Amino acid sequence: MRVLLVGAGGRENAIAEALSRDAELYVVAKHKNPGIMRLAKDYGLAKETDVQKVLDFALKWGVDLAFIGPEAPLEKGIVNVLEENGTPTVGPTKEAAQLETNKAFARQLMEKYKIPGRKLFRVFDDIEEMKAWIDEFGKPVVVKPLGLTGGKGVKVVGYQLKDNEEAKEYAKALIEKDGKVLIEERTDGVEFTFQVFTDGKKVIPMPLAQDYPHAYEGDVGPITGGMGSYSCENHLLPFIPKDDYEKALETLKATIDAMRKNGTPYKGILYGQFMLANDEPKIIEFNARFGDPEAMNVLPILKTSLVEIGEGIIDGNLKKAEFEQKATVVKYVAPKGYPTNPIKGVKLQINEDKIREEGAKVYYASIDESFTMLGSRALAIVGVADSLEEAEKIASHGIKHVNGEIFYRTDVGTQESIEKRIMIMKKLRGELND
Repeated sequence: MRVLLVGAGGRENAIAEALSRDAELYVVAKHKNPGIMRLAKDYGLAKETDVQKVLDFALKWGVDLAFIGPEAPLEKGIVNVLEENGTPTVGPTKEAAQLETNKAFARQLMEKYKIPGRKLFRVFDDIEEMKAWIDEFGKPVVVKPLGLTGGKGVKVVGYQLKDNEEAKEYAKALIEKDGKVLIEERTDGVEFTFQVFTDGKKVIPMPLAQDYPHAYEGDVGPITGGMGSYSCENHLLPFIPKDDYEKALETLKATIDAMRKNGTPYKGILYGQFMLANDEPKIIEFNARFGDPEAMNVLPILKTSLVEIGEGIIDGNLKKAEFEQKATVVKYVAPKGYPTNPIKGVKLQINEDKIREEGAKVYYASIDESFTMLGSRALAIVGVADSLEEAEKIASHGIKHVNGEIFYRTDVGTQESIEKRIMIMKKLRGELND
């Protein structure tokens, strides 16, 4: 079978590895990813959002199915175009991808169908109306652009009501720039990632993961695309009770049902970014594809063929997705200065043999075939083991064999960082004695 993969980040390197076990792999992406190049039969260079060029490659190679990695081409309707031209594709249509590409659509859908885990929100196009509503609301808020932000662009203001002045200024700037803005109630707690496969009806959960979005140790600094993530051998997370897991899964199932009723059926991978709040898991946002880095937590332990899963999604006949009972830790290496002012054009020294000797995996991302960094997260080192502690150790040892003008978070997946999250939840839910 010939399979086309669109995209060339760390997420796509993990997808490429999984697909290439059972299929001949063809790739279209804007740069040559050294990890994916080794797996691909042929490799076309084009922007992932240049739908016509992607289609041209798909037709030239005569692929049997396509798999879309990143979100930007979904927004451009790449699934619609490929399928209209005879290439079955894993990923939501342009209309269904609005769950990620249009935050107002997602919130309004949750409200219309009374999906659990929803938050109070308003969409504004009038600056004075927005300011008056924030004043009247009288509690801290979150300000979001409506469209794609690449994991950035969301402003969460402080706990003090005076901080809402900052929120108003940011919201004003977004209205002036984009015409509209989304304002939500602020929800405090601990975030987690819940990814599922779906054929539009059936929903199959993947192991939970937790991302480290802040740039620096101790969860401080600017928000990035994600500096690393971990998942546990029992596929849950240490701070999530089983009933909250079930509630989060119910939210995702209800969303798929709602999309079908709404006339925008959703097929592919759905990623729920949840905040475990003091009462229940709340949806922070949906993503219409695998997470990056979270794809690298789940795909290395996927026992079922990803090609088979893809066919089931396309045919509306999804059967199973089984995962090994293993823990995983992903640590991303980024260029110095990332995310605000990253250095570019600097080569890395990567000793892959030594990384493998440590038992770790390497997935390449924003780096070219000569191992020159392109300005975003360059590569990820992944530890897979029977316990979280062992997986973290493997990733930490592996990352030492990457040298250059880089930085990474040593605290991703450590016991100390996880204890911190457990304590936050206990405090929030009143389970600690004063």
